[in-house]
Amino acid sequence: MILSLLGDAALVAGLIGSLYAVAAGIFAGRLARTPPPGLAGEAPALTLLKPLCGDEPGLKANLESFLRQHYRGSVQLVCGVQDAADPALAAVEALRRDHPDADITLVVDPRIHGANRKVSNLINMLAAARHEVLVLSDADIAVRPDYLARLAAALVQPGVGAVTCYYRGVARAGGASVLAAMGVSYGFMPNVILGVALGLAKPCMGSTIALRRGTLDEIGGLEALSDVLMDDYDIGRAVRARGYRVALPAFLVDHGCSEAGLAELAAHEMRWAVTVRMIDPAGHVGSLVTHALAWALIGTALTGGTPAGWAVIVLALASRLWLKSRIDRAAGSSSGPALVLPLRDIMSFAIFIGSLFARAVYWRGERFRVSSGRTMSPA
Repeated sequence: MILSLLGDAALVAGLIGSLYAVAAGIFAGRLARTPPPGLAGEAPALTLLKPLCGDEPGLKANLESFLRQHYRGSVQLVCGVQDAADPALAAVEALRRDHPDADITLVVDPRIHGANRKVSNLINMLAAARHEVLVLSDADIAVRPDYLARLAAALVQPGVGAVTCYYRGVARAGGASVLAAMGVSYGFMPNVILGVALGLAKPCMGSTIALRRGTLDEIGGLEALSDVLMDDYDIGRAVRARGYRVALPAFLVDHGCSEAGLAELAAHEMRWAVTVRMIDPAGHVGSLVTHALAWALIGTALTGGTPAGWAVIVLALASRLWLKSRIDRAAGSSSGPALVLPLRDIMSFAIFIGSLFARAVYWRGERFRVSSGRTMSPA
């Protein structure tokens, strides 16, 4: 009797998760390529800040995409590393050779300002930034030629203090990276899209954070983020606390996934999941219902394989595949094969369960403890 009741509850969760996937797919359709802003809009001078660490697959192409822009304003690209022997330097030097007229600044500075190495790198780089408008983005991001024009159009809107971007996963290194890309495109990002649409999520993501230097100073500068785990989110939270909006334009950028194996993938996604748990504990637990297929399988097993259970499995699969098609249409291409999606969904559920109990994460090969105050320290 108890197993049957638990099974029925799991099937209900599977039904709710299927409806959730359909709703996310509806809102994802709004990201289907919207027309870029006209060239007559404002085009303030921009400094692009790129903290680098290692020569990950596609690094030069990622950086190059930020230089190949249909943008009228001045653009400075600042790349920063903390180790003079960092292999990322080769990509920057190749970029300089191929784009001799581009304004590219390289900062090599080993100073550490806190547990968050990326923020330390950014602090070191900021002194080289010449323009008032700053655009921070991770090294694994690639963009289309209208990217800067879209950012500028959003940033100059009344009440906007910062701009961030939705993103989708692109595999760059084989099988594990395909699973990683699918997790981003068909797991994490639909949750963000629907959460924003329903007013339940207020993201600010490392894919892009564009803001004025004056706004950064208002929120205490980068130094205030030197020990936090989720520096991207905390920038957005601080900007909103000053009374500004964080804009999310209706377009996607590409997040390159380069995980070499399943262990690296699991460690990376566990860090993401723990980050979400720290930001919004109640919402993280509530996201249990987003795992439609896992609950459908559990419910069917507990209820003895009833026709109702198999019907929920079919519904869960159909809704997830439909959501995938909507994301792919908005992105203009697929992040991975449909046949792999059920495996990817089961893996996402396992990582979610693990994140409920994790108290430490791995980042750039180091282990960090995380606290309820969202700070991090070496473990």
